[in-house]
Amino acid sequence: MSSSFPLANGSMPAVGYGCWKVGRERTAILVKHVISCGYRHVDSAANYGNEKEVGEGIARAIEADICSREDLFITSKLWNTYHDPEHVEDACRKSLGDLGLDYLDLYLIHFPISLKYVPIDNRYPPGWVPDPSVSDTMEFAPVPVSDTWEAMEKLVEKGLVKNIGLSNWNAQGLRDIFSYATIKPAVLQIEIHPYLQSSRLISFAHSLGMVVTAFSPLGHGQSYAKLGFDGVAAVNDKVVLNIALRLGVTPGQVGGWY
Repeated sequence: MSSSFPLANGSMPAVGYGCWKVGRERTAILVKHVISCGYRHVDSAANYGNEKEVGEGIARAIEADICSREDLFITSKLWNTYHDPEHVEDACRKSLGDLGLDYLDLYLIHFPISLKYVPIDNRYPPGWVPDPSVSDTMEFAPVPVSDTWEAMEKLVEKGLVKNIGLSNWNAQGLRDIFSYATIKPAVLQIEIHPYLQSSRLISFAHSLGMVVTAFSPLGHGQSYAKLGFDGVAAVNDKVVLNIALRLGVTPGQVGGWY
């Protein structure tokens, strides 16, 4: 797992372990395990609800002399309810505290969606709605992306994060940020797999000098279940299964090569 992509500050390992959907009871064990297997890139987020356990796994790996902090590349993400500039640093410091780290290698704006602020002391992670006991309707906040991005840049200036970037963004959004950013977004993280290739978006991001990382590269099927297509996943596709059979590997390994 030595391949990596150069960024403005350091380099990002090409293969990472994503912590989305990992149950809290298993997270610390799994994070330590994947680091012992050679992973050096761990992708987390405030909204995953397991950053304390991710931090425990990292700490255990370091204590066991499997690696040092400097060997690791740790990503986290700014949640939608913290887009107002006055909340960006607090949100970042909350993730740092939960992860037990002094700095992040990469901090992403999780979605191009600004939602009503939910104080950390009230509910954490806040999820998609301000009060799920009252309503399941999202309440948007009128926060310009330019204001959020300026606050993200200040995190770099303060040494809290080394690189900043975007997740779940489209081409127009990238064009907008690049028109005013002093520190350009280093990374675009989007869902990429054989069923969702986004070739034009990837090419455009590359033309801007961004590194593109794929989440759910095995085609997990979650996105399609919400649209009524149960059981749809790239790893279950007949073409992928036949390739795996011919090469003597697992369907997941075929997806990993994509």
